[in-house]
Amino acid sequence: MKPRFLLGLIVSAAMLAPSPALAWGRTGHRVVAAVADQHLSGLARAHVREILGAESLDEAAFWPDEMKSHPSQFWQKTASPWHYVTVGGFTYDPPPPEGDAQSALRRFRAMLLDPATPREDRQLALRFIVHIVGDLHQPLHVGRPGDRGGNNVKVTWFGRETNLHAVWDSALVDDEQLSFTEWAERLNRHTSSRDVIDWWVVNPIVWITESAQVRETIYPADRELSYDYGFRHKPVLKRRLAQGGVRLAAYLNQLFDEAGALRPAAQ
Repeated sequence: MKPRFLLGLIVSAAMLAPSPALAWGRTGHRVVAAVADQHLSGLARAHVREILGAESLDEAAFWPDEMKSHPSQFWQKTASPWHYVTVGGFTYDPPPPEGDAQSALRRFRAMLLDPATPREDRQLALRFIVHIVGDLHQPLHVGRPGDRGGNNVKVTWFGRETNLHAVWDSALVDDEQLSFTEWAERLNRHTSSRDVIDWWVVNPIVWITESAQVRETIYPADRELSYDYGFRHKPVLKRRLAQGGVRLAAYLNQLFDEAGALRPAAQ
């Protein structure tokens, strides 16, 4: 696959370090999308349908990770850094020349606001936006310099060798033995109107700052993780999944409101 907009997104991919593992895993990304679907405006829902056709948000959510297996230069190199940011402290640092999730989000937003963008590229842009908003709410996709978002932090999960990033991508989520629809239904049921109001933030820098703050609380002193680690951190995990869904809806609602305002008035 070689999207037509690729020439406008050339990056120095050969200089990139390997990217972290998949954020949230299949279930987590679909949960974020399913939560968001409950908060979309009618206009945003119509735009999503116009772009994706019969493909749902939860189908689109994991697509950028699935495409990492594609052998093309675009998927193996160019798009690799669009899944994470690296932040030394709690404040977002400007992206490197190669770009990162935050700068990619800005780029894809501009593509959807440009009426000249071909539909195929609009589909790619929307899928990436859905995915990146989820990524930025996974605390280890706002990684410390040098440890690849916790991939280099070796741990065991109930005796099985893994790493901290994988625990947050999938192990904590899948430990609940829920489908993504069950997850989304429970999160929506426990998300109050006050929560939605407080979380309705479309600024990615706020999401990144929150994730960086959470990140500093989840590195374990004991590398053998099991019930105690899950008990202490699942409330945070649930909040970040729910916030990711609410923020995705907020982001898409605002984006498509702006897209509508940019259309010329009917004559």
